Amino acid sequence: MKKLLHAILLFTVIILLQIFAPASLCAQVKQPQVATTVQAAIVPSDTVPAIINHKIENGVVTFSSVLRPLRQIAGAPEPFYTYFWEFGDGQFSFEKEPQHSYPDTLKYDVRLFATNSYDDGKRPPTRPKPLKPGSNRPVLAAVKTSAAPNFFKSGGAIELKTNCMPKPGDDMMLVFGYRNKMENGLANLGGTVSILFNDKEFNKDNFELAETRTYNQEKKTFLEKHGAVAARKVSTEHPFYASINGPEYTRPAVVFDPEGTALIREKTAAYRKIESWKFENLKAGEEKFMFMQFKTTPEMIKDTNAVVKLTGMFIPDNPLAVTEFFTLELQIVASHDPNKMMLRNSRMNFRFTGKNKKLTYKVRFQNTGKGPAKQIDVGVAIAEVLNKGSVEITDSKPKLVLCNTAYANQSCLDTVGTADSLHFIFRNIYLPGLQQKGVNDADSTMGFIEYRIGFKEKPKKLPFKSGAAIVFDKNEPIYTNRATGKYKMGLSPGIIAGYGFPFKNGNTPFSGQNNITFGASLAPYAPHRYYWQVELYGSSYAEKEYLIKRTQGNDRLVPVIIDGKQQEGTLKYADSMLRSKVITINIVPLQMRYNFNKYIGAGIGTLVSFNIDEQYTPSKTALYTIVNAAGVRQEVTLKQAFNKVSNSFNDFQNTLFTDIQVGKVHVGPAIGFRYLHTFQGSDNRLITYLTWKF
Repeated sequence: MKKLLHAILLFTVIILLQIFAPASLCAQVKQPQVATTVQAAIVPSDTVPAIINHKIENGVVTFSSVLRPLRQIAGAPEPFYTYFWEFGDGQFSFEKEPQHSYPDTLKYDVRLFATNSYDDGKRPPTRPKPLKPGSNRPVLAAVKTSAAPNFFKSGGAIELKTNCMPKPGDDMMLVFGYRNKMENGLANLGGTVSILFNDKEFNKDNFELAETRTYNQEKKTFLEKHGAVAARKVSTEHPFYASINGPEYTRPAVVFDPEGTALIREKTAAYRKIESWKFENLKAGEEKFMFMQFKTTPEMIKDTNAVVKLTGMFIPDNPLAVTEFFTLELQIVASHDPNKMMLRNSRMNFRFTGKNKKLTYKVRFQNTGKGPAKQIDVGVAIAEVLNKGSVEITDSKPKLVLCNTAYANQSCLDTVGTADSLHFIFRNIYLPGLQQKGVNDADSTMGFIEYRIGFKEKPKKLPFKSGAAIVFDKNEPIYTNRATGKYKMGLSPGIIAGYGFPFKNGNTPFSGQNNITFGASLAPYAPHRYYWQVELYGSSYAEKEYLIKRTQGNDRLVPVIIDGKQQEGTLKYADSMLRSKVITINIVPLQMRYNFNKYIGAGIGTLVSFNIDEQYTPSKTALYTIVNAAGVRQEVTLKQAFNKVSNSFNDFQNTLFTDIQVGKVHVGPAIGFRYLHTFQGSDNRLITYLTWKF
């Protein structure tokens, strides 16, 4: 009972203290908590470089790292790092904690390039770490887990791989691998390798090659653009030549390879930048690697949805080995997310876009979880201008048969359509998770679907977007970026032919006279709504004689010379005449136009004109009455011409105009009506003209 009374008393005291306690006391009690909250909200710095740790055991170096904590983007999957290790001896790894054994005890610079995915911060900076493996060498050969397994997955002599998709402001590492394939049958091989970048599809450069680290005595060389180096091959028509050692000894006939050389020229012509190296003594089956650190240029920021290309060339000196190429497509991204959608050749020429035009989309995905995925649903939103019924699957990873041809429970690829989307479903598969135990090859956790699709009809010249939602098993969907299709501006030249007539007579001799106009225009190709247009054309006024003044003679007697003889005559009247010829140049430096639809457009602008050739020939015509030798009165007209007056580049005029066009105003023929108001005079006029845009 006493314990109960004590408890009630204690509870009452606590309540009274909360009611009557001073506000200042409450503030003093709560203040440390506010300070603690502010301190906890401090965001860690993104400038802390990756810390590389290592330990050596039996000559095998095990690497690990300490990176800044990841900060998840709201609504995104769990963030994670991917790793690219460069060991400093020509070998590398994409594992999180790789093991590597060095050939000797020299000093090596180890680098770690960590890429943050689904993280709102910057990528950790890279700082080389000097490392001496030490003299603790193993008795047996150490395990060497350096390069990613099966680097040459395309099966060729050359392969390229990056540590990430290029992001504006970030560096990107490119591994350039080349090898002497066993099937060549060559014990040693020499030749040239080249990297081609900054494709000409873009007006400005996307990359700068900051540094190339080589470890196998590759020597920098120069491969001139447009194929100064020629490919060679063994002749199939005359395979052998006899030698001085007798008919028993023969050697292969080496000839010029036109196809290989044409490919070299085609590749080099597509890029603005080429870097090349000479290699020697590449043994049979040997693989060598170069490491290229690219910096993205500021111009890349303007087109973050574009797909850029890097091409590697392998040009052997021995004609028994084949010249090979490898092109790597990279999507410029705003963030390093492994699930993304891209549109190949996203900047299109609208002139060649129509129902027969096919677009190629590719949706990449990666299982970043801790376990395998058995079903993946890639739902793609189809843009309104595209024809969902024209979809054609061109490639996929993993490669599967279509479900409508598969047997029960077979791994297959299914397609399911809805009103505005299409689902590509990978059924009954096994896609390992990136964080799954025993998974060291990041490529094995990735896949993609690639398909082609056409337009419903000739689209409007407007951007269109498509996106994807990816569902791994029954997890929440992961939404990719929006792949945007855009059109290049393109230029549309046109011709103009018109006939103008004035509203009022001006104070010049040729005012009030009709004129013929012929010229050209230049505008963006097939604009959708607003656009600018410039024009240049000439107007020609036909040569014509004008009456300036008539003076009455009043039948006064004046001397008249007829046929070289002077006699008297009575003057009836005298006319002062002027013959004129004018050619005018017209320039439209500023004109804004608007197309209401395919058939009606309007414009407003300013026209500057001046005479490039202006000729005036004055004359005087007089009518006389004379008496001829037979005594008969007759009328005689005499004309006297004066010196011609010529002017060039004069009579400058500024004119404001507005007009309307009817016809095929995007591309093709149209008729226009243009009203011109001249500020320097009253020579306002209406021009009717025909135009044809190409």
